Amino acid sequence: MKIHCCILTVGLLAAAPSLVLAKTSSAPGDAPTGQSEIVADVASLAVYPSEIILDDGDDYQGVVAVATRANGVTIDVTDQVEWLVEGAARLEGNRLLPVADGATVLRASYGTHQAEAPVKVVGVANHPPVSFRHDVMPIFLRGGCNAGGCHGSSRGKDGFRLSLFGFDPAGDYFRLTREQAVRRLNLSIPEESLLYTKVTGKVPHTGGKTFEPDSVHAKTLLDWVAAGAQSDVASAPTVTKVELFPLRVVMEGEGVKQRFIAVAHYSDGRTRDIGDLALFMSNNESSAAIDADGLATAGARGEAFVMARFDTHTVGSQTLVLPKGAEFTPTEETPVNYIDELVGAKLRTIRINPSGVCSDEEFLRRVSIDVVGRLPTRDEYDVFMNDSNPQKRAQKIDELLERKEFAEIWALKWSELLMVKSVPNRVEYKPMFLYSQWITRQIAGGVPLDEMVRKLLGASGGSFSSPAVNFYQIEETTQKTAENVAQVFLGTRLQCAQCHNHPFDRWTMDDYYSFTAFFSQIGRKTAEDYRETIIFDQRSGEATHLVDGRPMKPKFLGDAEPDVSTRDRRAVLADWITSPENPYFAVNVANRVWAHFMGVGIIEPVDDVRVSNPASNPDLHAKLGAKLIEYKYDLRQLVRDICNSHAYQRSSEPNDTNAADSRNFAKAQVRRIPAEVLLDCLCAVTGAQEKYPGLPMGARAVQIADGGLSTYFLTTFGRAPRTTVCACEPKTEPTLSQALHLLNGSAVHDKINEGKIVETMLEAGKKPSEVVDEIYVRSLGRKPTPEESQRIAELYGTAEKPVAELQDVFWAVLNSREFLFNK
Repeated sequence: MKIHCCILTVGLLAAAPSLVLAKTSSAPGDAPTGQSEIVADVASLAVYPSEIILDDGDDYQGVVAVATRANGVTIDVTDQVEWLVEGAARLEGNRLLPVADGATVLRASYGTHQAEAPVKVVGVANHPPVSFRHDVMPIFLRGGCNAGGCHGSSRGKDGFRLSLFGFDPAGDYFRLTREQAVRRLNLSIPEESLLYTKVTGKVPHTGGKTFEPDSVHAKTLLDWVAAGAQSDVASAPTVTKVELFPLRVVMEGEGVKQRFIAVAHYSDGRTRDIGDLALFMSNNESSAAIDADGLATAGARGEAFVMARFDTHTVGSQTLVLPKGAEFTPTEETPVNYIDELVGAKLRTIRINPSGVCSDEEFLRRVSIDVVGRLPTRDEYDVFMNDSNPQKRAQKIDELLERKEFAEIWALKWSELLMVKSVPNRVEYKPMFLYSQWITRQIAGGVPLDEMVRKLLGASGGSFSSPAVNFYQIEETTQKTAENVAQVFLGTRLQCAQCHNHPFDRWTMDDYYSFTAFFSQIGRKTAEDYRETIIFDQRSGEATHLVDGRPMKPKFLGDAEPDVSTRDRRAVLADWITSPENPYFAVNVANRVWAHFMGVGIIEPVDDVRVSNPASNPDLHAKLGAKLIEYKYDLRQLVRDICNSHAYQRSSEPNDTNAADSRNFAKAQVRRIPAEVLLDCLCAVTGAQEKYPGLPMGARAVQIADGGLSTYFLTTFGRAPRTTVCACEPKTEPTLSQALHLLNGSAVHDKINEGKIVETMLEAGKKPSEVVDEIYVRSLGRKPTPEESQRIAELYGTAEKPVAELQDVFWAVLNSREFLFNK
């Protein structure tokens, strides 16, 4: 059976008068969709798969019909449409079966809408044998037999071991047929094989009954044993792709059903309905649960990603669930740019209205912290608030982007990702410092990000003269280097595939070791100065596969094997990673930039890109990556787009529709200020100074080059230790120890006394009320409300120089949530 899956052309088709139209009758186990009458406001109808080829006499293809309403809601109308097919195929339930070699058309009618899918039938006389690779192995996955809690455990279960998630079919066949083969397989009496009696519950089984004796899965196992338990591991075609239909659904109302169809594509050109063999999952069962046969049921309002896993492939479909009959009137908002258009489109689909635009005071404080890591000064505040130019926000963004602090903030972020720190006996302080300065110069000089990454990955030479080579010193193992490169620059965590195929993504052990091969020829030697290491291409050394020890050729993730015979493998990889055609790099970098300004990534975590962790707004995710490429990887231009958008400038105050939303950018995320920036802000508003090792008095915390250096304050507030490349290392979650340190520790109290801001202003003749205004503007980016001013005035009364009282006010402001958080 072969299915070419493409978008089905929907149109009005004239039914031939000689054909009879009939509704399907649900097959046993099929569930109704809950929709019995024709919906009036249907805008289109689609049938999946859209083109069908049945390859042999045992082949079949499940079909599903989906109607889309004018408001975007989709309805599974498989049981309501009138199906029409004749000649070469017939429809039984929602399955299309072969009748005779030839061609026909499957037509579906729903009210005034019709859709069709061409059908081709070949090889009806052929009845292929059961395949161990493609029929038996998938049963182990679907039944959970090769999961980590069962026989897929490293030690197996009850004396029998399978490879975890089926990463080693040849080994599984050997253990099944050669270890205690007489007990596990009985070729003379297949029904007495433990392979059959265990899973059907005929004999005691720790895992219990997995399949009913009359199920298609039990019958497949029995037929395979009866046919001699042959292996086709070496000869069977490989699965090249798996597809899941529909690609996107919007279900309205709890309990609504939607069928999903899974199709596998093979290297010999055949395709196959794998609904009985795929493992169906959901990443949010409270919103959309999916059963073993691919039938999803809507739950609470929300968003889910339903998935199908087969062989080494996992694919998914975006599933939105809306409450039934909820009234929604979209707010009118003129988009600033493509960001607002795409965010707004998603919000309208899920019936959420965005919050309004934040005040000028909120914007100035927010953008100053995000872009340059500093609070606006009193002068900056006054100039901005008194400016009547409607373009003043855009002008402020441009001004901040040109400041040196912008480069320092992004040098800090890249230093965290690249684990820039001194490491005893491996990376001395001098090369580490030169490495940090190199990163800062790249950002400050406006070097395109793709160029910076190419220099980094392809770097050779001494760690003094070519500081970028320190990337290969901070982590020396080949496998860890490969994992770090994939996670930092592609947003992909390959670690799982080191020992077994990734359970929730497409990456296999072959992918892992082929990618590792790009770093297997890195040479290292000590220079004349013992503190300096020279990195070079030694032109020898291979990565070997963990299972069978075979040498692995370098291969791009999800792509081709390049020619590395004449170039440094790392340079070849660097060119591929930064190529505009690379599907991972640009969107990964853009998503990291987006998360910095929005508080949450479109994919979150930002460095865990996988099928089972999809983008909350796929169109926006793709567009940001495309724009970064269009801008030739100019970081400032992408930041300018983000900061100018309404999406960034929204208020953090929720409305009735978006209070529970945290992933669709309907309101601003309230974020605790990062440790280094927070300490810098505390010093700036109090006038106190810090002294860090290797830096002059008054230097900023964001300028600390060595990730191994910290202070009690920085550690308490979550400074990244830079021990891994994980984006989760900097901690911004509030903790009890942070609150106690601010309330009872020396950080706030001593800085107020050291800076003498209150005393200085009073000595200069400022009134207490003016001092209060200054404290609020410096710390919170706003003036106190009339109520706050009145309550504070009651505190200091008629005293002309109430130093102690105003210091208490200062202390209270600096301990407030409003100071510690960016909203």
